Amino acid sequence: MAMQNGKLSKELLSSQAHIWNHIFSFINSMSLKCAVELQIPDIIHHHGSPMLLSELVEALGLKHERTHSLYRLMRILVHSGFFIKQGGGNDEEEGEDGYLLAPASRLLLKEEPLSIRPNLLAVLDPTVLDSCQNMSKWFQNDDVTPFHTTHGMMLWDLVGQQPKLNQFFNEAMASDARLVTHVILKDCRGVFEGLDSIVDVGGGTGTVVKAVAKDFPDIRCICFDLPHVVNGLVGSKNLSYIGGDMFEAIPSANAVLLKWILHDWSDEECIKILKQCKEAIPSKKNGGKLIIIDMVVKDQEEGPSELLKTQLLFDMMMMSVVTGRERTEKDLAKLFVNVGFSDYKITPILGLRSLIEVYP
Repeated sequence: MAMQNGKLSKELLSSQAHIWNHIFSFINSMSLKCAVELQIPDIIHHHGSPMLLSELVEALGLKHERTHSLYRLMRILVHSGFFIKQGGGNDEEEGEDGYLLAPASRLLLKEEPLSIRPNLLAVLDPTVLDSCQNMSKWFQNDDVTPFHTTHGMMLWDLVGQQPKLNQFFNEAMASDARLVTHVILKDCRGVFEGLDSIVDVGGGTGTVVKAVAKDFPDIRCICFDLPHVVNGLVGSKNLSYIGGDMFEAIPSANAVLLKWILHDWSDEECIKILKQCKEAIPSKKNGGKLIIIDMVVKDQEEGPSELLKTQLLFDMMMMSVVTGRERTEKDLAKLFVNVGFSDYKITPILGLRSLIEVYP
């Protein structure tokens, strides 16, 4: 009986710790956001050597009274794998211990071309986070999204009204585009070979197609987005900007690129987009194809659990702020069949996301 009670107590305490970890998980995000807003990764990076806590306090221009608080902030970020503390001591006053960047924090540097710092600031903006507070209310009403429950309008409408939020999202999309382009042009160049033309739908300011146009001067590249996004942008010899609505028509090309577009939209809306894509490209025999960069959610028994967890967290974010979702291969295949595409190929080369080639 005593053993059973002991086992029960252990399970109870373990369950309690599990719940507390979930309750406080937002502190991880807020601590990281705090460090980024204070530019701590950049300061440590430019210091060039392990940075003592006292040096960091001075560089940040903080009052001496904040020293212990900064130590506590850095302690959780060291534990979370964003910084490395050189030396073995735990005492904040041990002068031989200094802070270095961990590999993950290099992706938070302002000057890093592949930085995801803008994504962090966009996702953790209160305007976005507030919608997550209203999930339970949304489940019980008829609003389209929790974001709509919170703000009375859709994300895209509010972004158009708030310049700061619009800047966050534009920078986040451009940052992500640089990362994706870097990987694709390095490891998947074959996806562009043989093309005469390509149109990047929802291409923003053209980060992806600029790189494609530079590396493949014989490909005619088009950046297609809403008129207010592309108006005034200047192209080049093989790059042009066209304004329009992807739900109404897409410029014709050998290939259409959808980078992180489908996950923003419902199945019904995706079908409308995919139909316009199919209209814009020639047959498979004549070299036509659709190139999609998006998540393919793994089954529970597939792949690393951390990867799946991140994909599922992305899916919950999509549910909170837009009408879309992250989809499994089966979900995507159903969309492709519905629109009349004949075949597809998935290349899981982008970590959380995959390169998907779809043929008419």
